[in-house]
Amino acid sequence: MTRTEGEAGQHLPLGASWDGSATTFRIFSSNATSVELVLDDAGGHRLPMERGKDGIWHLRSGLAHPGTRYGFRAYGPWNPDAGHLFNPAKLLLDPYARCIDGPVRWHPSLRLARHAGPHGRLLPDASDSAAHLPRSVVVADDFDWQGDRRPEVPWSDSLIYECHVKGMTALHPMVPAALRGTWLGLAAEPVVEHLQGLGITAVELLPVQPAVDSALLASNGLTNYWGYATIGFFAPDRRFASQPGRERHEFREMVRRLHMAGMEVLLDVVYNHTGEGGVDGPAVSFRGLDNAAYYRLQHDGQRVYEDFTGCGNTLDVRHPIVRRLVLDGLRFWATEMRVDGFRFDLAPVLGRDPVIFDANATLFRELAADPQLRNVKLIAEPWDLGPGGYQLGAFPPGFAEWNGRYRDTVRRFWRGTGGVSDLATRVSGSSDLFSPARLPQSSINFIACHDGFTLQDLVSYERKHNLVNGERNRDGADWNESRNWGIEGPTADPQVLELRARAARGMMATLAFSLGVPMLSQGDEFARTQQGNNNPWCQDSALSWLPWLPSPESSSMLAFTRRVLALRRRYAVFRRSDFLPGHEAINATARWLSGSGAVMSEADWHDRARHSVAVLLDTEVEMVGESSGVAAAGTTRLVLVLNGGASTGQQQLPAGPWRLMLDTARPGIEGDSVTGAVEVRGHSLVLLEAEATSGRRAP
Repeated sequence: MTRTEGEAGQHLPLGASWDGSATTFRIFSSNATSVELVLDDAGGHRLPMERGKDGIWHLRSGLAHPGTRYGFRAYGPWNPDAGHLFNPAKLLLDPYARCIDGPVRWHPSLRLARHAGPHGRLLPDASDSAAHLPRSVVVADDFDWQGDRRPEVPWSDSLIYECHVKGMTALHPMVPAALRGTWLGLAAEPVVEHLQGLGITAVELLPVQPAVDSALLASNGLTNYWGYATIGFFAPDRRFASQPGRERHEFREMVRRLHMAGMEVLLDVVYNHTGEGGVDGPAVSFRGLDNAAYYRLQHDGQRVYEDFTGCGNTLDVRHPIVRRLVLDGLRFWATEMRVDGFRFDLAPVLGRDPVIFDANATLFRELAADPQLRNVKLIAEPWDLGPGGYQLGAFPPGFAEWNGRYRDTVRRFWRGTGGVSDLATRVSGSSDLFSPARLPQSSINFIACHDGFTLQDLVSYERKHNLVNGERNRDGADWNESRNWGIEGPTADPQVLELRARAARGMMATLAFSLGVPMLSQGDEFARTQQGNNNPWCQDSALSWLPWLPSPESSSMLAFTRRVLALRRRYAVFRRSDFLPGHEAINATARWLSGSGAVMSEADWHDRARHSVAVLLDTEVEMVGESSGVAAAGTTRLVLVLNGGASTGQQQLPAGPWRLMLDTARPGIEGDSVTGAVEVRGHSLVLLEAEATSGRRAP
């Protein structure tokens, strides 16, 4: 074995690197006094590593080869008040491990410290954790990408589908049983065909990296289903592999198949905190290697973590080694795994440089300058729990952002309590948030996501029902801008069911016809319910899985969703890259109209009693020939009417005739010719197209 690699060590890759004859291990700890490499598959060897420049410890060993399981033990000071928590009784995972051979399940031996004495003195826990920690595994690259090409879908044409790898296919009857809940199940032909039928251009996967199950979950007999407690930022989670040890190969195969189908792969990444939690949590990697370097610690008491995440700790991206971890991780997934983009969980944490959010923070600058990351899609969840935590619209160019104001505005409008002014701004691309420096495609528009009620539950429940989570219904949001339409939860009342379906269709259609990038949440196209649970993060069960067996309700919603998303693709105005006017009266492309057909006045815009608005749009249109299937382009005019109130109204139309393309109160009657005025029922949306077009007539 070789211990010396000179002053260039800090420029070499971290983690375990196999060169065909031996493996070189490199790991960072600036405060350790010594570090041991533990090779499980070589008779339990404990090999001392050598410290190089900038705190990089290294060792080259011929005893390690692809498949070798390994970990580390770090020695150093135990000084909680200075942030140092070295405890060599704890075996530690490699922060750069390309493979981790199992989940981190809670066991008391994983705890780093214990409290003792009347003043809660923090002492190291002496129990050895090796028997209860999975191992990092040495890997070699051997995947054949077979000429894989990225779809490179423009933002303006993007349609995102947020889903969970297991939940997407665990119940799919047409996916082979051995592949359900796996990477290969997600890329199975029936699933791909379903996504293509919706027009999906990108799947956004909930965290796919190994996560930690906490003591709370263990005590409740639950598991971290969502995975927002990452512990291995470079490893695909083994729980999604159809065969143990094949997770890297199967992840890549999934990416390759989705690319072949024209779909991008986006990953939800959690660089704001780790699964080690607070000081009472487990020590499985970062905390044991160099607590003071990896985590943000309070200045007035460094035994206490800064917690901008609500998860017990905050990664310190101000530190160069943590920024390197983030950037190396993103480069790894973008190049070696060919991922097309990332959604950053609690993203303001990444810009807290030093504390207040800064769009010019060092990490953002380095990310923008990186040639390997310059062209991937970047999406921010623009809120956290730190000071000034709601940063919607504040991220630098190059980022799109989850638009929480869009979500809340559309929900309020369709529950009957929202006005037209804010709705028009959201439908028009949210220029108040992103103009002038950015485009409508900076807005990721969504009605529902993994976190909160499903679309169906938004119209079925007014209270959260989270008792099965084991926290006495105290977890999850208390206010959801939802409406049950008269009865809480399941009902057979036909009037209530009709109102619920109409409201759900209205929200889905609004999403399709809004400027920005629409995102669907897994199963909303099927009217999926979580029985009122708005925080099923720990529910690895049918409560969270997508139900594929059809019902009249699910089949109806699926057909409707396909219809409105096809209309979005048909009309270029819904995918334009500049904003429509929200409060302006007249525009060359759009005119906002009152029910009388007159242009909306300033008083109309701010009338809180007004719940209906229409917009006249000029647009290019793509039309497909009935026999040839060849697309042709033309121009046309549209009238879109949104009525969030309870009363039926009449919308006066410009000189016609007009053709009814969609009526969410009466789906299936499309094609009727309308002149003069159109009836718009309460809680419904209507879309009409001018009969005369230059080019072929609409089908």
